[in-house]
Amino acid sequence: MKSMQWENLLSRKRYQGQELADSDEWARGEYQRDYDRIVFSSAFRRLQNKTQVMPLPESDFVHTRLTHSLETSCVGRSLGRLAGKQIMQQYPELSKTNQVNETNFGDMVAAACLAHDIGNPPFGHSGEDAISAFFQSAEAQTFLTELTDAQQADLQNFEGNASGFRILTHTYPAQCNMAGGLRLTYTTLATFTKYPKESLPKLKGTANTSEKKYGFFQSEKEWFRTIADDLGLIPKATNGDVFYHRHPLAFLVEAADDICYRIIDFEDGCRLGLISPDQGINLLKEILDESPERKSRLTFYDWREQLGYLRARIIDKLINETADIFIQNEAAILNGTYDKPLISEVSVKAVLDKIKTLSIKEIYRNRPVLEIEAAGFEVLGGLLEVFLKAVFEPNSRRHQKLLDLVPDQYLDLNRSMSPNPYDRILRITDFISGLTDQAAISLYRKIKGISLPKVY
Repeated sequence: MKSMQWENLLSRKRYQGQELADSDEWARGEYQRDYDRIVFSSAFRRLQNKTQVMPLPESDFVHTRLTHSLETSCVGRSLGRLAGKQIMQQYPELSKTNQVNETNFGDMVAAACLAHDIGNPPFGHSGEDAISAFFQSAEAQTFLTELTDAQQADLQNFEGNASGFRILTHTYPAQCNMAGGLRLTYTTLATFTKYPKESLPKLKGTANTSEKKYGFFQSEKEWFRTIADDLGLIPKATNGDVFYHRHPLAFLVEAADDICYRIIDFEDGCRLGLISPDQGINLLKEILDESPERKSRLTFYDWREQLGYLRARIIDKLINETADIFIQNEAAILNGTYDKPLISEVSVKAVLDKIKTLSIKEIYRNRPVLEIEAAGFEVLGGLLEVFLKAVFEPNSRRHQKLLDLVPDQYLDLNRSMSPNPYDRILRITDFISGLTDQAAISLYRKIKGISLPKVY
């Protein structure tokens, strides 16, 4: 098997092979532009009201998907720069052939991290389950009759990562003449794609981290194939399936996300009173190999200050260790023989596993979380059912009223319907999955007559 080559993996090409003129990569290069385009996108802005740990939190401290994404991008930038420094030393020719530097590596990973949750629906990962459950239900089967097995798998196993790739690369007919979504570089898009495969075949029980989910819908698979082939990603399939080994920098995106949700979600749980402060602080000290009885030379006026201090030290420790693990396995990653999370090899994995187990029990399965997630099944399933009926049976007065609520971008020009049933379903799914938690609940209550909007 041939190895991937860094000179191919680092590309400034954008949609349809466009490569912009050289710019000052030390100031605002193309990968920094990718980051900025994501920040200014409406899909990223909507993350401010999407669940990270606690759905619809009343506390202003608790993280949303927006703050989680920003923090993950900071960790990713550090990982990228640390790894990039070593790669540039090992392959000095890259500075001439690709005109890159260690800062660029940080920008690539930071941009991909910033977007890593951009496709997540309302109500966190349970939102993905709710959408999948609807399309597996008897009510949805009438909409799926003309779809291929792979198109049905996209919907019946809805994946936020694939939705994210679609957001970054897709432009609706009614939006503008400039296709290609946000028109990000090939490298940033490949770095974003942690699961470079389509929804079929399903690989149950696989030990490879990049095969546990899928990364793009049928509507975008040829677009991803173009990116993967241009960058020299190694294909895993020889029968025409779009199925590749990861871009190496995707391992750093995964590591940044793992570090943040393991540590910062746990901190949220402590601050919300779901985990006792003493238990939380002692577990964090264990990561730093410190005795619970050890007194800090710093004075903390509040246990929350101490919690934040320990969290900062732990993130620094994990950044340095995972960057080292990446470099140690760089050759195996390039030839496709390494396929597991970097965080699975850190020295404190046992303690992180204890934190994960405790977080699942006390935070993610906390009763209010479960109640709102259960309600999310009713909300998302209900919205999908009524709006899909409206686009497939648009002749009734009720359905016409519902169609009027669908934003222009999800319909064809002049608000006509797409003739392709898969495309029609995807656009309504885009509309519903793109809603914030509050917007989904509000829309559901209004169309069900539970509450009425204010009339000014």
